[in-house]
Order: sequence, then C-alpha cells, then structure tokens
Amino acid sequence: MTRVPALKPEDMDDAQRAIHDAILNGPRGRVEGPLKIWLHSPALADKAQQLGQFARFDSSLEPRLSELAIMVTGRFWGAQFEWSVHKPFALKAGISEAVLDAIRDRRTPPFEKEDERVVYDVSRALHETHRIGDALYAEALKVLGQKRLIDLVGVLGYYTLISMTINAFDVPLEGDQVAELD
Repeated sequence: MTRVPALKPEDMDDAQRAIHDAILNGPRGRVEGPLKIWLHSPALADKAQQLGQFARFDSSLEPRLSELAIMVTGRFWGAQFEWSVHKPFALKAGISEAVLDAIRDRRTPPFEKEDERVVYDVSRALHETHRIGDALYAEALKVLGQKRLIDLVGVLGYYTLISMTINAFDVPLEGDQVAELD
C-alpha cells in the first residue's frame, strides 16, 4: 500500500481536479503511480507533469533512446513501478529484450547501435558518478549532438524525480504489473 492515498475525483479541490483532468486528457491518457502522489501538491503536479510530457513525448530524443534512459534510471533507483510501466514502451520503441535483461540484471548490455550505448554510458555515468567525463562527453556530443544530449540530461533528471517519488511513497505496482527488480 502506498504511503499517500490516491485522491478520489470527488475529494479533489479545483486545482487538483484541473491537473488530474489535464493529465487524463493529455498524451498519457491516465493518472497513475507518482502522478497520483503529486496531486496532493497541485502546483508540483502541474509543473512536473508538464516536464514529464516534454521528457517522454516532446524531446529531441526518439522514443528508443528516451525509453532506454528511463529504463536505466528505473534500474538505478530500483523503481519497480517505473520499470514495469516502461518496459513495454521500451520494447515497442525498439530496445531489445536482451538489452533490458542485462540492464535489469546489472550486466553490460549487448548494444548493436552506437547511440544506445552512448545513452546508456551517459545515463550510468550521471547516476553513478554524478558527472560525464571529458572523453564520454566528447563522444556523446559527436553521436547525439548538443540538443539531444541536453534533452537526455533532462529526461534523466525527470525520471530521477519520478523514481524518487515511487520509492519515497512506496508506489505499488498496478493491475497485472510484475516486479522484476531485486
């Protein structure tokens, strides 16, 4: 059970209802997980869901690369909810099952595409050392370009917020989601 109960629409104030409806009617199409938590703070929910919409749907990264970054972040934080929600999206976007299994099991993934390896390396570096070394930065700039590298860092930051929310408030898996992370 989550530490923060989900608000029922009839119990929401006007600000909460407006954010709830904006999320429901946006590209996500549903209010789930950490978004339910944030509704208790409508101003945070509003800003965070807008950033999330950009990070997931509108950044310069194609879905294959943004979903890879999301999966690396979910694995780093051990965020079961995030992993289970985004695994189908990552597979659909073209990330292989072998790559996802390796990330889940904390093994080096068998990348076939240079841009995926670079996104993985940048994501791991920022999560683990909080920096991007000069050589990796130069490679990321060459492979991704400046705008996509900046957007990648934004995606990583947003999904760190998501993962921290999931872990801080014990956001449970929903429906038929399966826990895969140790």
